[in-house]
Amino acid sequence: MPDVQDLIHAHLFDQAPIMIAVLDPRFAIVEANAAFEEAFGPWKGKHCYEVLKGRKKPCDPCMAGKTFKDGRLRIHEEGLETRTGERKHFVTRVAPLVRPGRDSESYLIWMGSAVNEAASLQEENELLFERVPCYVNVVDRDLKIVRANRRMRDTFGGRQGDYCYQVFKRRTEPCENCPVLQVFEDGLDHKADQVGVTSSGEEARYVVTATPLVKEQRPSGDRVKYVIEMSTDVTHLHRLEREKWEAERLAAVGRTVAGLAHGIKNILMGLEGGVYVMESGLKRGISNLVKDLLSFSKGRLPVLAPADPNAVVREIVELYREAASQAGVTIRSRLKKGLAPAPLDADGIHTCLANLVSNALDACQMSEKDKNRIDIRTFEKNGILGFEVADDGCGMDYEVKRRIFTTFFTTKGAGGTGIGLLTVQKIAQEHGGDIELESDPGKGTTFRILLSRERLAQLAAESAESGDGAEGDSSKGGNAGGAHGETR
Repeated sequence: MPDVQDLIHAHLFDQAPIMIAVLDPRFAIVEANAAFEEAFGPWKGKHCYEVLKGRKKPCDPCMAGKTFKDGRLRIHEEGLETRTGERKHFVTRVAPLVRPGRDSESYLIWMGSAVNEAASLQEENELLFERVPCYVNVVDRDLKIVRANRRMRDTFGGRQGDYCYQVFKRRTEPCENCPVLQVFEDGLDHKADQVGVTSSGEEARYVVTATPLVKEQRPSGDRVKYVIEMSTDVTHLHRLEREKWEAERLAAVGRTVAGLAHGIKNILMGLEGGVYVMESGLKRGISNLVKDLLSFSKGRLPVLAPADPNAVVREIVELYREAASQAGVTIRSRLKKGLAPAPLDADGIHTCLANLVSNALDACQMSEKDKNRIDIRTFEKNGILGFEVADDGCGMDYEVKRRIFTTFFTTKGAGGTGIGLLTVQKIAQEHGGDIELESDPGKGTTFRILLSRERLAQLAAESAESGDGAEGDSSKGGNAGGAHGETR
């Protein structure tokens, strides 16, 4: 009758669906089954760390070494390289294997089974979820956090079961225009710019994309059960943007101060010639120049408050109606109906429009046409609030348009300071906006001030939080008369 051990070795050992190897105390492979050789290749005369890990010396730490010392069974999950060069995950077990009555010649049996593909994918997804370089969290219909990745936990804190608005915003109620609530409502993806507060109390700006994660079937139709939020931190980009604006402002101030120093030097040289030159200089608007420079050089956040854009335009039209009439120019407003209030520095916008209308009047008076008109318009498109001042005056050629926003450039001669349009540009930038210019010689000129409502709301929030803003920086009375309006 065949020896039972021989039968086990001949059949069970080689036919087992798992990889089996026997190691001696030096970690040399003394026996292995067919599944082991098929998975890892030739093994005879080699050590386990050579075959399984491609190493030249034992692993540190080594499970087999620990089991040789204490005789305990160990189970471990690890990545091993197969004979084809593919790296797979395996569950491995090591256990002592001792011949009866011959303890000095102890061995160790190593058994390994491949982790199935689903478990491998689950592990990879787990690693991706935890290590992805953005904030990721899953939220239920009550806006409670079901799960959050490491980056979010480290930045904002919070635990499973906390409300997302508590963790991200330190609020006691859901946020307005919440993208997660929008996903729960319509089942579509939603994206938004957000401002949160980290666990250390610092402001964090991020762009969040909310998308449905799990849907549940209901008799009335499917509904979203969970939403996943993926947020990218853009705090550093916002900081760079602010620094860029500040650098541009300081550069403009530097150029202005240099020009001012040159102008003052010339004035002082003239003063040496007599009192007449001083009086002449004062008549040419030195006082207005200084006021404009002071206003232009102040760097600040605008003092924003809800204001009716149309009301500002009505004030400008009423203010310039008489002057326009005397110049033979028709001034009129074209206001968008139902235009919602916006957070604006009303005095600053008033100053911008006053400068632009003053310029338009000068351009009309320089035109060869018998009758001219100035249109002031408000409009809104795709969240952009706009003010437009258009005239059919003399217009500008390419060279004038190229230099129109440079320091001290004016076409008024001694009657201009070259600061008016710089002031308009500065105020628009303080509102987070832009200026557009269209002009053709002999046909007229159009200036547009474009302001993003979203950006205005952010600036209003920043101004409210920081208390920044200058007092008396813009004055309707000081600019309305057009004394420092820039002429093309």
